[in-house]
Amino acid sequence: MRNIKLTIEYDGTNYFGWQKQAQGKTVQEEIENALQNITGENIALQGSGRTDSGVHALAQVANFKTESSIKPNEFQMGLNSILPEDITIMDSQEADPDFNAQYSAKSKIYTYKIYNSPHPSALLRKRAWFVPYTLNIIDMKKSAESLIGEHDFKAFAQSGVEVKTTVRTVLSATITTEHKNIILFNIEATGFLKRMVRLIIGTMVQVGKERIKPQDFAEILNSGEKTKFVYAAPPQGLYLKEVQY
Repeated sequence: MRNIKLTIEYDGTNYFGWQKQAQGKTVQEEIENALQNITGENIALQGSGRTDSGVHALAQVANFKTESSIKPNEFQMGLNSILPEDITIMDSQEADPDFNAQYSAKSKIYTYKIYNSPHPSALLRKRAWFVPYTLNIIDMKKSAESLIGEHDFKAFAQSGVEVKTTVRTVLSATITTEHKNIILFNIEATGFLKRMVRLIIGTMVQVGKERIKPQDFAEILNSGEKTKFVYAAPPQGLYLKEVQY
């Protein structure tokens, strides 16, 4: 039994997230169906983690087991010839038998893109969050710094989701500008909670609007209490950028 590792780029606009579900088109299901078409096997694709409806990926990682003798580069070419145009296999390679895209991962990096301009962008409307207000980038950077380290992210976890612990370790968190209207939030952590990044950036924009101060942001994090300033940013600005192994 061979183990094949895929690196996948996708536009999540038309999908109900990564993970296969009873209703709604998903990225995982599209790739599994394509693999079944190629191999004739019932393929179970293991992704590095879920992405929500409307969220994109620059380098999602997944693996699958197969009895097929098809070469990795032939899997890449074959999949790209039949997958929808908003899903692309960027790389395909043979992996160790015990490699698991989810459990072998050491950390993940997400990017969130804000289009900060008085007027919306026709091209970025499904690729970034349009925020027409002037944002205080310096204060947003201070807020990002407070995320680094091990913290209980209860305040930035989706309500009602059951997990063993809401404690996570953030390795880096930065705010940078790209061109004059693009603000990028990059965060790397050993693990993420459902909607964690979107709740963080939604609250961080409240800092940028000067509705709360960086110390208020840090207090929300430390207290674990969701205040009226904690809300999820929209999905279209979020990208799974990289998975580290």
